[in-house]
Amino acid sequence: MIGNKKDLLIVSLMLAILATLACVLAWPGYSQGMAQAVKTQPEPVGSTTNTVKKTIQPLASAPSNSGWASAAQQNALLSLQLTWVFGGQEQRGWVLYTPLIARTLDIEAGADTGDFAQALARWQRGANLPATGTLDTDTLYQLIAAWQAHRLKDHTYPTPDQLITAPPMDFYAPERPAELRQVEKNTYAAYKRMVAAATADPSLGLAKTATGELAPTEKYLKIISAFRSKEYQDQLRQQNPQAGRAQLAVNSPHATGRALDLYVGGEPVSTRDANRALQTQTRVYQWLVHNAARFGFQPYYYEPWHWEYTGQEAAAR
Repeated sequence: MIGNKKDLLIVSLMLAILATLACVLAWPGYSQGMAQAVKTQPEPVGSTTNTVKKTIQPLASAPSNSGWASAAQQNALLSLQLTWVFGGQEQRGWVLYTPLIARTLDIEAGADTGDFAQALARWQRGANLPATGTLDTDTLYQLIAAWQAHRLKDHTYPTPDQLITAPPMDFYAPERPAELRQVEKNTYAAYKRMVAAATADPSLGLAKTATGELAPTEKYLKIISAFRSKEYQDQLRQQNPQAGRAQLAVNSPHATGRALDLYVGGEPVSTRDANRALQTQTRVYQWLVHNAARFGFQPYYYEPWHWEYTGQEAAAR
């Protein structure tokens, strides 16, 4: 009897333990906690997911022009150090011509960037040059040839009825005598349209009159020199015997009345590198680089102040 009671007690105790365990396992909080514990366990170091992330992320953020980094570094040096020759004189670097180069390449990026090198390579390819993205001597001479090709080709001497005498207020030196204030008619009309557009551009901050003319106190874009007779050009050459053809050409475009020297900053017509560097950084010069062709004017790359009227059709081409 005693044994039967003891056995019954043991069985009852085991049943109670099993019932308690079943209740614990059935409790929702227990299963949620276990699931959370599984989620928050650290991922194995060698897991596939982590490896894929580390492989993809650098590729997704890689710059598209990274392949042009070497050319960009070379351009940064060559822009200051490239040796070349113009007018019998050694020149160094091409940084002075960066605004014209950027316009030709149709890009705003700096010359020391991969984007610039990539754009240059495209231009080189079109010019049948090695597409290195590096602006070396051959490329610079090809760029210069392209700029020169757009300049005035017709050097016909104007007849008196083709010239007008511009008012003193249009000139950098208003006291300039009347015979030195003559301009070819179509050129003068195009100049006035261009000035009107410039004075209307608030980014330039040009002083202007109520009618949109350049104010008498404003120097930028005023005419320094226009029509120069062959006799007057000869006098200038005699007065400046050291001046080369680059400065005072024998067959000057000024003899057509269609070439204008415009004030763009610094010393008006000094070819010193420091002066030209200053001029090419002014807002007015850079505005001309981007806009003058719309009014029929093309630049002479070596003289930032010199612009030639080739006509609207030539500018469009």
